[in-house]
Amino acid sequence: MPLETLPLFFTASVALCIAPGPDNLFVLTQSGLYGRLAGFVVTLGLCTGLIGHTTAVAVGVAAIFQTSELAFTALKMVGAAYLLYLAWGAFRAGNTDLDDGSGQAISLKRLYGRGVLMNITNPKVGIFFLAFLPQFADPAAGPIGIQMMILGGVFIIATLLVFGAVAWGAGFIGGWLRRSARAQLVMNRLAGTIFVALAIRLAISER
Repeated sequence: MPLETLPLFFTASVALCIAPGPDNLFVLTQSGLYGRLAGFVVTLGLCTGLIGHTTAVAVGVAAIFQTSELAFTALKMVGAAYLLYLAWGAFRAGNTDLDDGSGQAISLKRLYGRGVLMNITNPKVGIFFLAFLPQFADPAAGPIGIQMMILGGVFIIATLLVFGAVAWGAGFIGGWLRRSARAQLVMNRLAGTIFVALAIRLAISER
C-alpha cells in the first residue's frame, strides 16, 4: 500500500469521527454520567466492534448485509432494541447510579460490553466500511484483505484519539453531576432521550 495513502485516509477518518453520530454521542453521555475512565472503556468497546466490522469487510461478509434486506433489517432491529433497553435503564436510574467516590457504580466490564454491542449491532457501520475502505485500496499493492485490515486499524486509531478526547472533555462535568442530584436526574433523562432518538434513527434507516 502506498505510504501517501495512509495520511490521507487517517485525515478522512478523523473528520468522520468528529462528525456527530450515535457512537460519539454515546461516549459523551456515558463519560458525563460515569466519568472519564468510563468513557475510555466505552470507546474501547466501540473500537472492538470496529474490529469485527473490519474483519467482516475483509472477508466479504458485510456484502451480505448490503445485498440482503432481511439480514440488514434483522440486525438493525437488534441494535434498536438494545438502545431502547439502555434508554429504559437511563430513565429508571434517576439519581442513584452515581456514587460519591469514583462515579462508577456501573462496572467497567458492563460499559465495555455496551460499547461493543452499540457498534456491532449497527449494520450501517459495516456497510459504511464496505463502501469507504475499498476507495483507499489498490489491487496492485497486494492482497485486498490485508489492505482492508490495515485501513481498518488506522480508522480505529483515529476513533480512539477522537472519542478519547470526547471522553476526556465530557469527564469535566462528572464532578458537577456527582455534586448535584438534580443534575444527575437531568443527565439520565437526557441520556435516555438520546438513546430513544438513536434507536428510532437506526430502526428507520435504510441501506
